[in-house]
Amino acid sequence: MKLGTMSEVFEGYERQYCELSANLSRKCTSASALNGEQKKQKVSEVKAGIDEAEALIRKMDLEARILPPNVKAVLLAKLREYKSDLNNLKSEVKRIESGNLNAATRDELLESGMADTLTASADQRSRLMTTTERLGKSSDRIKESRRTMLETEELGVSILQDLHSQRQSLLHAHNTLHGVDDNIGKSKRILTNMSRRMNKNKWIVTSIIVVLVLAIILILYFKLSK
Repeated sequence: MKLGTMSEVFEGYERQYCELSANLSRKCTSASALNGEQKKQKVSEVKAGIDEAEALIRKMDLEARILPPNVKAVLLAKLREYKSDLNNLKSEVKRIESGNLNAATRDELLESGMADTLTASADQRSRLMTTTERLGKSSDRIKESRRTMLETEELGVSILQDLHSQRQSLLHAHNTLHGVDDNIGKSKRILTNMSRRMNKNKWIVTSIIVVLVLAIILILYFKLSK
């Protein structure tokens, strides 16, 4: 599985958790203001949501542990924040279930402890979302680096193909030059032979001319002497 795909799986679980956590916080606030069966029903819904949130955290933990160490460290730190956020939700549920608080106590709880807890949870979620955005940017940079690497690899393959083509051309040119050298050598030998023959023929012709001249001189001599 590719790094980008694995981080996307984690981010998918992360988005689900953040949405679920925010929804559970709203239900806790709503349940605190209810009584009787309505309160029990709302608390039951929150508990079911908490179970679902724990399942999402387990899935994120499994995904984070198979990623490279530098990415895994960041994700596990985020998971600790999520677990702390979930523990706050569980504490809220226990306080809601703690029973029969009178209206004044409940109001005090809402104004003090629960308000602080909700504020802390909201701050944690805000920090976690910021971290998620930073991780998303890091993931984009990783994808961009991978894309650049693939483009560089393709360019390298193209250059190697061009070099191979040029090598074939040079080998062909070398073979052609070797053939030309052979032809030049043959031509040189033919010209040498022709030159030798021409020199030989020149001496023959010269000898014939000399003989003819001598013959003409002898003929003229005999005619004039008569």
